[in-house]
Amino acid sequence: MAFAEGFVSELVGRTATVNQIPIGKVSDFLVNNPDEVFPKIDGLVIKTAKGLRYAPMESVQDVDADGSVVLRSTPAEPAPPERDSLYLVADLLDKQIVDVDGRKVVRINDLEIAHAGDSLRVVAADVGVAGLLRRLGLKSFGKRFTPAIYRRVPRSMIAWDSVAPIRDTNPSQVSLAVSESKLSRLHPSELADIIEDLSAREAAAVVRQLDDETAADAFEHLDPDVQRSLIEDIGTERAADIIEEMDADDAADLLSELDEEQQQELLAEMNAYTASELRQLVQYAEDTAGGLMTTDYTWIYPHRTAEATIRKIREIAPKSEFIYYLYVVDKHDALLGALSLRTLLLADPDATIESIMETDLLSVHPNAEAEEVAATIARYDLLAVPVVDDHGKMLGIVTVDDAIDAIMPEDLAKRLPKFISRHGGRRANANAPG
Repeated sequence: MAFAEGFVSELVGRTATVNQIPIGKVSDFLVNNPDEVFPKIDGLVIKTAKGLRYAPMESVQDVDADGSVVLRSTPAEPAPPERDSLYLVADLLDKQIVDVDGRKVVRINDLEIAHAGDSLRVVAADVGVAGLLRRLGLKSFGKRFTPAIYRRVPRSMIAWDSVAPIRDTNPSQVSLAVSESKLSRLHPSELADIIEDLSAREAAAVVRQLDDETAADAFEHLDPDVQRSLIEDIGTERAADIIEEMDADDAADLLSELDEEQQQELLAEMNAYTASELRQLVQYAEDTAGGLMTTDYTWIYPHRTAEATIRKIREIAPKSEFIYYLYVVDKHDALLGALSLRTLLLADPDATIESIMETDLLSVHPNAEAEEVAATIARYDLLAVPVVDDHGKMLGIVTVDDAIDAIMPEDLAKRLPKFISRHGGRRANANAPG
């Protein structure tokens, strides 16, 4: 094929011929596996007198010097429905995409394609003025009359492996695995910024491409208004799955922004244990210890040995990243003591937790104001402080990052890293059998 590399716009509209007889014009390009790093073009859509017809790439013999696309035979198969294939022109040109490496949303003006091996592939998106001029047919005009100006028009190309399409018409054809891996390269706050820059429909399309954990990370950085809008657009079932993956305090904050009916609908979709905990958390005011606390912490019973506890922590570690402190409770969840991970590792293997734990503990009441909690953590250089009710029952912990969040401007606080993974079970139990 004479066409080795170039742009989609340079082939769209070209005459398609069979045995030197015009049969129609090139209308679009089909990709059946858009999840590839550089997707292969599987065929052309030819606009004929009988309608749109599909010509597989194997039937393309050449691209003549005069610009005609030479086919070996007249295509008889109708173009497949859009739900079955990715149409490069219809689905991508003039559509917004996420430039993963540039951390921004841009619009595709043209697509660069090139031969790789024995196939024609999509290699880059042109998001610059040059691509727009080419689409408008002004490239030759610019070269003929204002060559110096045209040469100065910058080329803005994004390699396709850094592109995450936002597609409403045919989202099922964009492989979730590839889209997730690209978008996961973004920091959650960057992904949240991108989502907030999109229309409601486009934002929902992006969230649908994310796995629950990535979506949960981004949700925690979104403004409440955007969170509410997305919940309505993506549906109760998917929203509940995402909220379950959020850190408990952030999930409770989100639920508190919703009306009672919507809260109950979401909680009804969650597992019973998570729903029960969130119902308790949502009762507290946002600017109190109860409103700031999370139930993601590791607790142990006092009779376990250090060696047995270490073995168990190795098992539960993937479920709870915050294990700098271990909280010791009794059968009624009353807080008895705490110890650091360092203390546990240095202890005699046969020593019981009761013999090495610290019992002179600082704690805060669930109704304590956020400033008081932050002051306690700062004064005593703590990574977290336990929240205990009037009866000595441990309810949760407030981590240093959440305490800082509470006293910092919201826009800055949302960009701070999270201490606790929101991807595991709550109240990790180092006493479970095993």
